[in-house]
Amino acid sequence: MTAAFTALFLAALVLTTALRLWLARRHVRHIAAHRGAVPAPFRDAIALEAHQRAADYTTARMRLAMVEVVVGALFVLALTLGGLLQAMHAGWTALGMGGLMHGLAFIAGLVVLNSAIDLPFSLYRTFVIEERFGFNKMTLRLFLVDLVKGTLLGAAIGLPLLTAVLWLMERMGTHWWFYVWLVWLGFNLLGLAIYPTLIAPLFNKFTPLGDAVLKERIERLLARCGFRASGLFVMDGSKRSAHGNAYFTGFGQAKRIVFFDTLLEKLAPAEVEAVLAHELGHYKRRHVWKRIAVLALASLGLLWLLGSLIDAPWFYRGLGMQAQDTAAALVLFSLAVPLFVFPLSPLTSALSRRHEYEADAYAAEQTQAGDLVAALVKLYRDNAATLTPDPLYSAFYDSHPPAAARIAHLQAA
Repeated sequence: MTAAFTALFLAALVLTTALRLWLARRHVRHIAAHRGAVPAPFRDAIALEAHQRAADYTTARMRLAMVEVVVGALFVLALTLGGLLQAMHAGWTALGMGGLMHGLAFIAGLVVLNSAIDLPFSLYRTFVIEERFGFNKMTLRLFLVDLVKGTLLGAAIGLPLLTAVLWLMERMGTHWWFYVWLVWLGFNLLGLAIYPTLIAPLFNKFTPLGDAVLKERIERLLARCGFRASGLFVMDGSKRSAHGNAYFTGFGQAKRIVFFDTLLEKLAPAEVEAVLAHELGHYKRRHVWKRIAVLALASLGLLWLLGSLIDAPWFYRGLGMQAQDTAAALVLFSLAVPLFVFPLSPLTSALSRRHEYEADAYAAEQTQAGDLVAALVKLYRDNAATLTPDPLYSAFYDSHPPAAARIAHLQAA
């Protein structure tokens, strides 16, 4: 059984890596093939130079992503069959650690190692690619401050959560997976509640929307939609990037509407209203709760599967570990599962794109569809989003519909 599982794992690793690289190459070739002409629906609004800039920007990001795919696959291989996880596990044991402290140190050490491998890619993406195309506004000092803040926040939140999970796995018997699921679900809901007021302000400054005309327009929209928010805020997104966005976050009395300052600089008031109507469409169509329900069911199924594997010696041996405990099971499962579920990505992407169409339709009911079209065209242009994605790549990766299809739906509305 051990040899068979090892072979299955290797097959999944090779096939998933090959599929991701093949999709990326398709995407790059498709973009290059359409680089010479702006798609017909956008020729009046987007210049050829802007279209080619978007193509080059996407291509640069994809080439870096392909390197990340290869490095990530080699890292997983080194951790498992290469024996690195077993060596780390034995190292913490040699230092005299046991029980929960051993599990925490083992997983925390892996997180630090993984972050160290990701760091060069993040630096290159920010200070080379984003800089080259004029999007980066971040200094090295701010990057390092964000890194330290993120690390401390991750430790402050993650270590207590991980302690609870490992304790439940060890103490709650064969049905531990159900109790862990309840804790995980509660953690996600708590995160949604506290993110707007406690977490987001650690990284960005939020100021009340000061444009009285725009504020009045938005308040009329909120009244029409029956949406109550705790405030309208502008976020200093320009401190890090030239990309623009808007979103609402939280639930209950903690709901906030947030505009990037970069978005307000680029869009007319009617276009801002249309973008917000789209975001409100997600709320009115209950997309947030639907996604939470999907996540809850998926996590419950995966935790049950881990509960079925946790006492199977072939599961550990097949992935290169001699040690057998809850922390090792959690790590091995988190490394193996993405390889097996990646082929299902088009299903989740299709659900997300369906929600985007529904939110667009809601926006077209509450505002002028033409205003949302104008806003989207500006955002595609200013964010250098490709107008010609490869259809198959898009089916796997894109949470939003392709630009041309989305605009066509809105124009029909």
